[in-house]
Amino acid sequence: GSSWNCDFETNLCKVLSEFNLQPGWIRRNGQSGMGPPYSDHNGNESAYFLSLSSEMRSSSAALRTNVFLPTDEHLCQIRFHYWVSQMSGTFMVGLQKHSEDTVTNIWQVSGELRNQWNVNTITINSTEKYEVIFSGVVETQRQGESVAIDDITFSEGC
Repeated sequence: GSSWNCDFETNLCKVLSEFNLQPGWIRRNGQSGMGPPYSDHNGNESAYFLSLSSEMRSSSAALRTNVFLPTDEHLCQIRFHYWVSQMSGTFMVGLQKHSEDTVTNIWQVSGELRNQWNVNTITINSTEKYEVIFSGVVETQRQGESVAIDDITFSEGC
């Protein structure tokens, strides 16, 4: 298979089904009037991304991928842009293997010093089927606290 990119411009992508979008994640752009971020990671105010806003009653939400097959000689690399607001935002990436009930946290960031987009790449090696879960948490209901994700690229090993 080839790689997939989820840029959220039109909807979710093949790898993320609408069914897996929990209430709390909103597909929006910087002009939505919902606070930061005010643009996508390219600085485009009208381009879309997913965000978790403190104004929502739900302050945490997960986004699951479809089921991926075991990785063979190609590891699964997932590159994504993320925004975590200063005070109380946390963003996590977890791995759920089919033989396990629990999600193993494989990467997490919280309370970035500057409100800005960052980029990260994670690599997954699994001998069994698995799903990847992106989770955002906003602790306080204070104005402008936000967690967002944009441009998730899945390599062909996924």
